[in-house]
Amino acid sequence: MSMLGAIITPHPPVLLPQVGRGREKQIAATGRAMEEAAREVARWAPEVLIVASPHTILYGDYFHIAPGSGAKGDMSAFGAPQVVVRADYDQPLREEIIRLARKEGLQAGTLGERDPALDHGVLIPLHYLRQAGVTCPIVRMGLSGFSGLDHYRLGQCVARAVENLGRQAVFLASGDLSHKLKKDGPYGFVPEGPVFDREVAQAMASGDFLRFLTLDPGLCQRAAECGLRSFQMMAGALDGLAVSPRLLSHEGTFGVGYGVAVFPVTGRDPDRCYAEPCRLARQESLARRRAGEDPYVQLARLSLETFVKTGIPLALLPENLPPEMTGERAGAFVSLHLEGRLRGCIGTIAPTRDSLAWEILENAVSAGSRDRRFPPVTREELDRLEYSVDVLGQPEPVEDLSRLDPRKYGVIVTCGHRRGLLLPDLDGVDTVEQQIEIARQKGGIRPEDSYTLQRFKVVRHL
Repeated sequence: MSMLGAIITPHPPVLLPQVGRGREKQIAATGRAMEEAAREVARWAPEVLIVASPHTILYGDYFHIAPGSGAKGDMSAFGAPQVVVRADYDQPLREEIIRLARKEGLQAGTLGERDPALDHGVLIPLHYLRQAGVTCPIVRMGLSGFSGLDHYRLGQCVARAVENLGRQAVFLASGDLSHKLKKDGPYGFVPEGPVFDREVAQAMASGDFLRFLTLDPGLCQRAAECGLRSFQMMAGALDGLAVSPRLLSHEGTFGVGYGVAVFPVTGRDPDRCYAEPCRLARQESLARRRAGEDPYVQLARLSLETFVKTGIPLALLPENLPPEMTGERAGAFVSLHLEGRLRGCIGTIAPTRDSLAWEILENAVSAGSRDRRFPPVTREELDRLEYSVDVLGQPEPVEDLSRLDPRKYGVIVTCGHRRGLLLPDLDGVDTVEQQIEIARQKGGIRPEDSYTLQRFKVVRHL
């Protein structure tokens, strides 16, 4: 069996005594679990570790795999330069993973390295493994903005590459859980934080890796998760393999979730192939959402799909639109999401067209083809897109930040001719300060500039 097993580990710097200086005692259960997991890997005696880390170089449209013959890293950024870890890279295995990934249509390779040093997401678990006597080479892999299923597919490529080269391998999925478990934690609290941690901890304990792939993207984003894509890649590396799962610890002492789990491989199990169930679950979710779309979203979808398929915008409005769409004017934003991640968003603060319907129709095309943050939407993406339409109310001036609420109101930041807008109730935007900061940056407004604030309500159509 080429894949011997896998482990999930967190990577809090405070876990190391040289950094924690006593605080590590507050997460002693995590430390003991890390030691136990490292001893378990040492008993498996791997020839190579495949390490996926959220803090290795990340691109939205590319899986970065560390180049070269090896690297080292230290904890200087956390006040402990004396903690140093070195690792050799298994170069033939890396190249085979890249070859198989590209054959599967996945964008992966060694381009774009900005910092060769081992990041702390790799360094901390390796530190424990080195102490347990695990000194084998590694392949160091970054995550991407691709879907959970694409991370799973890359994990499948890892397993095939390992088998092709006859390696005995262990997958190390580095990642913390939610960062929003406590009000007094460094990132605050949202209700979704504990929900995410509970779901993921149960998946670790049961070995139900399909749960990693089918968690609600909005829940994950609001929870400010860290390691889910590492876990999804790990699940792909164990595709079709029976495991004996053990959740060794789960803590949230500092407001960030830390989970440690081991998954020794015990044989083969064709029922543990999750790519197709993931596709089916995603298709069913999209079909339910599409069936419930109201006329606002239906118009946005029709507009963009027509443009992408024909290259020509709709010239006429559909019949039987609600009177408020054809007889009223308002600013509107059209947002596109793909696999839970933003794929485009364009809108107008005030009405610029003869009716709200025309506003939506034209902004849908812009969201899919003119948002400079993204390439134009392709025909292949159309069936997987999720749409939302926000109809803006009249902006009103704000003199006091207490009158803002990022869940209830959008915000407009204005400085002369520069203006930045942020819609309300966005995943990951939980405070007024965050909301203003993002809107300010969108408008190219510096912190020291004098600016005014306005708030507005929206009616969101899904």
